[in-house]
Amino acid sequence: MARHFFAALTRNPISLAGTALAVASLTLIVALFIVHAVGFSGGPYLGIVTFLILPMFFVLGLLLIPVGIYRQRKRAAKLAAEGKAPPLFPVIDLNQETTRKAVVVFLVLTLVNIVVIAGATYKGVEVMDSNAFCGLACHSVMQPEWTAHQRSPHSRVRCVDCHIGPGADWFVKSKLDGAWQMVAVALDIYPRPIETPLHDLRPARDTCEQCHWPYVFVGDKLKIETVYDEDEVNTELKSAILLRVGGLAGRESSGIHWHVDPNIQIRYRSDESRMEVYDIELTLADGTTKVYLADNMPEDPGEWRTMDCVDCHNRPTHIYRTPAEELDMMLSSDKVDRTLPFIKREGVRLIEEADYQTHDDARVGLAASLETFYRENYPELAVEKAAAITEAGDALGDIFSWNVFPHMRVRWDTYPDHSGHPPIRSREDAPGCFRCHNREHKTAEGEGISRNCSLCHTVLATREENPEILQKLNP
Repeated sequence: MARHFFAALTRNPISLAGTALAVASLTLIVALFIVHAVGFSGGPYLGIVTFLILPMFFVLGLLLIPVGIYRQRKRAAKLAAEGKAPPLFPVIDLNQETTRKAVVVFLVLTLVNIVVIAGATYKGVEVMDSNAFCGLACHSVMQPEWTAHQRSPHSRVRCVDCHIGPGADWFVKSKLDGAWQMVAVALDIYPRPIETPLHDLRPARDTCEQCHWPYVFVGDKLKIETVYDEDEVNTELKSAILLRVGGLAGRESSGIHWHVDPNIQIRYRSDESRMEVYDIELTLADGTTKVYLADNMPEDPGEWRTMDCVDCHNRPTHIYRTPAEELDMMLSSDKVDRTLPFIKREGVRLIEEADYQTHDDARVGLAASLETFYRENYPELAVEKAAAITEAGDALGDIFSWNVFPHMRVRWDTYPDHSGHPPIRSREDAPGCFRCHNREHKTAEGEGISRNCSLCHTVLATREENPEILQKLNP
C-alpha cells in the first residue's frame, strides 16, 4: 500500500510538483528556523520569508498532491470503463499488515504537517506583531513613522498594542486592512504623506487605557521648558507652567483629564481632518445633556464621535519636532556647543531653508553650510572650534533625518498636534484645544464653552532668563 501511495505521487506531474514544493519548503522552513533560533535575526524579511511566505508554498505543495492524484484517478477511471486500467478506488483492507503500515505512515505524515503548519502560523503571527515588521517591511512607506516611534515615549511599546490592541477580532480586521495596503505598496498607489487621522482606529479605552487609567488622580504637574534665544550668545530662557492634569480617583474629576472622566461623555461631529469641530454634545454624570452648536455648521456635519484620548493626544508616539525644538534639546544636553555664536539661529535657518531629496545629501550639505558660515563670519573661531562645528553640523543632519522625509512628503509641520494650542504647536494652523474652546460653540440658551486658561494650566513664567518661581524652588 505504501509503495502504491508513493507511486501515485510520482505517477503524475502535478502531485510530483506538489511533493517537490512541499519538501523543499519544509526543508527551508526548518533550516531558517534553526538559523533564527541560534540568534541570527536577519531583519524583518527573514521572518517574513520563514514564517509567512514559505509556509504558503508548503501548504500549496500539499494541496497539489491530492489534486494530482484525483486527476490521475479520474483519468484511470475513464480508462477502466474501457477495460484498459485498474479500478478507480483501491481496496483498503486493514487486516493486511502492509495496509496498516501505510495508514500509520499517512497519519504520522499528516501529524507532522499539522505541527509544521501550526508552528509556522504561530511564528507568522509573532512576526506580523513585531515592530520590525510594521516599521521595516515596507521601509520607504513607514520610514517616517518608524523613525519617530524609535525616539518617542512609547519606543518600547509594540505597534500592535496601540494600533490593534488585545483580542482576535481586531487582529483579523487589521490584517484584512493590511492586505489592501500591500496591494497599494506593490502598485505604488499609496498616499504621500500617509493620511491622518485614522478613522477606523480602535477606541482608546481598548488600547491607551490598558496602561493609562482615566480614573487615576494625577493632580497638578510643574513643567519647566528650556529654550535658547536666537541671539549671538544663545541666551538660555525658561518657562514654567503648572499643568492641571487632574483626574478622578474617588473624587469629582477636574483638570485636563476631566474630558475622559468615565462618568462624563463628550461627543462631537467634525470634518474629515477633525480640525474643524461643528456640534458638541456633553452628557454629565446626572444625565444632564447639553448641545453646543457652531456658527459654521454645514448641511452634513458628519458622524458622531465619542471623545477619547487620541482627540487631544493624536501624536503620542509619532512625534515630529521643529528645528527650534530639536536644537533646544541638543543645546540643553550639550550635544551642540552653546558657545558657538548664533548656532541656534543659523541651525534653524539652514534646516528650514534646506531642499535636499535624501538624508545623505542633507547631512553633507548642512554640515558644509554651517562650516561656511563660521569660516566667513568667525574665521578664527572656525579654526579654534573646528571639532565643535563639525559636531554641530552632524547634529543638524540628525535633525533633518529625524523630521524630514522628502520621498513621503513629510516634515515637522505636516501633521497637526492637538495636545496644546497655537503658537506652541509645530503646525500653526492646528487649533488644538481651541477647536472647542473658541467661544463659537453655544447652546440654544446662549451658553458657551469656557475659554478660561486656568482650567487647564497656570503660566508662572514665560521665556525668562532667571524666573522668580525657579529662584524660589531652587534657592
